[in-house]
Amino acid sequence: MDILCILSSLLISYLIFKIWTLIDSKRDQNCYILDYQCHKPSDDRMVSTQISGEIIRRNKHLRLDEYKFLLRAIVSSGIGEQTYAPRLYFEGREEYPTIKDALLEMEEFYIDPIEKLLERNKLKPKDIDVLVVNVSMLNSTPSLSARIINHYKMREDVKVFNLTAMGCSASVISVDIVKNIFKTYKNKLALVVTSESLSPNWYTGNNRSMILANCLFRSGGCAVLLTNKRCLSGKAMFKLKCLVRTHHGAREDSFNACIQKEDELGRVGIHLDKTLPKAATRAFVDNLKVITPKILPVTELFRFMLSLLLKKLRRNPSKGSTNVAQAAPKAGINFKTGIDHFCIHTGGKAVIDTIGYSLDLTEYDLEPARMTLHRFGNTSASSLWYVLGYMEAKKRLKRGDRVFMISFGAGFKCNSCVWEVVRDLNVGECLGNVWNHCIDQYPPKSLLNPFLEKYGWIREEEDPDTFEFRT
Repeated sequence: MDILCILSSLLISYLIFKIWTLIDSKRDQNCYILDYQCHKPSDDRMVSTQISGEIIRRNKHLRLDEYKFLLRAIVSSGIGEQTYAPRLYFEGREEYPTIKDALLEMEEFYIDPIEKLLERNKLKPKDIDVLVVNVSMLNSTPSLSARIINHYKMREDVKVFNLTAMGCSASVISVDIVKNIFKTYKNKLALVVTSESLSPNWYTGNNRSMILANCLFRSGGCAVLLTNKRCLSGKAMFKLKCLVRTHHGAREDSFNACIQKEDELGRVGIHLDKTLPKAATRAFVDNLKVITPKILPVTELFRFMLSLLLKKLRRNPSKGSTNVAQAAPKAGINFKTGIDHFCIHTGGKAVIDTIGYSLDLTEYDLEPARMTLHRFGNTSASSLWYVLGYMEAKKRLKRGDRVFMISFGAGFKCNSCVWEVVRDLNVGECLGNVWNHCIDQYPPKSLLNPFLEKYGWIREEEDPDTFEFRT
């Protein structure tokens, strides 16, 4: 009998030990943001609407109606007067870029935020265990990740991932890579570096589906320090709760919605197809289907399902099905029951408006994305971190809040994730925040482009060779 008691005690102790080991191991798999640093280029790279117009004028292949099309696109894009562009644009060499121009643009970027990030956290480059670099439109040899390792003299056993051609959603993909590494390796520090190379990617033709990209993208980038070290969890800013990736590359229309190609005269550019809005909506809806149950309470999910069922029963079949993303707010779903802040990719004014409508968001919710588009423009995959920085600088982020990141990318992809704020983020702690110098000016009284006030529209009969901005 005593032996049975001893065996029972041992068995119970063993089971408790195994359960505790399992729970303890899961704690080491958590993914935290320890710190992040966005890039603010120097003021001599600041581009206004007037400078944009002057750059456009240098393209001798554009006709008058194409000039007007691009100027209207700039004015209505939501992009302000203080965004940044590569140096060669100001030197008038955008049609003849060199690999040196592209690498110089990247060097200026990664020297700034990475050094600030390491210095602020009292870390050495050799402390980094994992390096993930994503720059979509530049694939150099050696890779950009190798150049960073060489510049900072990182360890020879650092785990390296170099991502290209992943589009504006690459930041979330990079976080997903780190998250999966953290499931296997304990006590690691990971550095995610995200930017975009504009220097070698200026389109010199006049195809309307390709020239629009010249107006929308601006220089920027961000370095993010992540960890699964338990001892650093108290110092962390955010904890990753869930992440969902949706890829529609198997669909031909989605695959071709945003694609790099040559025009009829062999000039390379990014083609934005008329199917792009439909492809983006479809990817967004499918992504929401997966992540919504992870972020909303059961009561809200039940209400949503009941509302959709009633709507489906009342719908006229002859009118076809309604888009789910548009139906969501009308059906009564409230994403704010599970989310406090919305970090939306600044792909353009239309992107922000569409997501705002789909999720039934207020102007307060959309303000960080709108202000980021206005101040820094569309900086591709790094735009999410500028939006997050705006929330932090405005003292919106409090302990326990949840932040929903949403991004889109060519392929076609929609990736999203949810972060939980680990501690109150006060303005005194974000000394490296790229918004600190101008946050008191936002939001401005008006986002109206000054081009409408300063300059008149060109007339149809004006000669494009003598076209200039007129007061």
